Amino acid sequence: MANESKNDSIGKTLLVVLLLCLVCSVVVAGSAVGLKERQQEQRLLDKQRNILDVAGLLVRGMSGEQVHEIFSKRIEARLLDLNSGEFVPGDNSNFDLAAALRSDASSIALPASKDLAGIRRRSNQAEIYLVRDDTGAVSKIILPVYGTGLWSMMYAFVAVDADGNTVRGLSFYQHGETPGLGGEIQNPNWRAQWVGRQLFDANGNPAIRIVHSGGRSGDIHAVDGLSGATLTTNGVQNIFNFWLGEHGFGPFLQRVREGALKNG
Repeated sequence: MANESKNDSIGKTLLVVLLLCLVCSVVVAGSAVGLKERQQEQRLLDKQRNILDVAGLLVRGMSGEQVHEIFSKRIEARLLDLNSGEFVPGDNSNFDLAAALRSDASSIALPASKDLAGIRRRSNQAEIYLVRDDTGAVSKIILPVYGTGLWSMMYAFVAVDADGNTVRGLSFYQHGETPGLGGEIQNPNWRAQWVGRQLFDANGNPAIRIVHSGGRSGDIHAVDGLSGATLTTNGVQNIFNFWLGEHGFGPFLQRVREGALKNG
């Protein structure tokens, strides 16, 4: 009788543990599903904030609802074929960069001699953003760029004037560089140096340079480097070298400089 009672007690304990585990699993799974939508909404909001910021349209204290409203009114997302520099027709709202980079059909492996930004693979397409003024004309182009820094992959948005050459803003929104050194790529004062700089020279070659002390006075292609953060600075330079070139946005920006956006 004692053994039977003991076995019953063990069996009941195991049953309670199993039921508890089942309930906890259901709760955790339900919470994950419920939070997933909120996380996706938050990621979208952060993305829109960063784009409005580099476009010069973000106002301090702006609510999430206001961000969505201004983004919908002033920003148009377009999918770009990086090889041809032309827009991809049709509905491109489901573009997934991470998925594209996992597919041999949707991306290319970069040889070391061409992989200036240290990204290994490049998607065949990229989502860019057209900023429209109150008349509906394109006033700026927002380009997503990224590449390897000292410690991390650095992700940024670059705002370029409708001339396809003049920088109107730069924002590194994700990186793991050293605070106070490489992390200064987020410093508003350093970012402000980029405004008005020219990406290309008179012959259409990438010309933006990050140099010590900002280079010669009046140099429209030079930006002052980050003190004590040479490797991060080199990473930023390499990002621009790659994304302004033939494997990046070079073909598209050439078309823009030739007037491709004049008709919207």
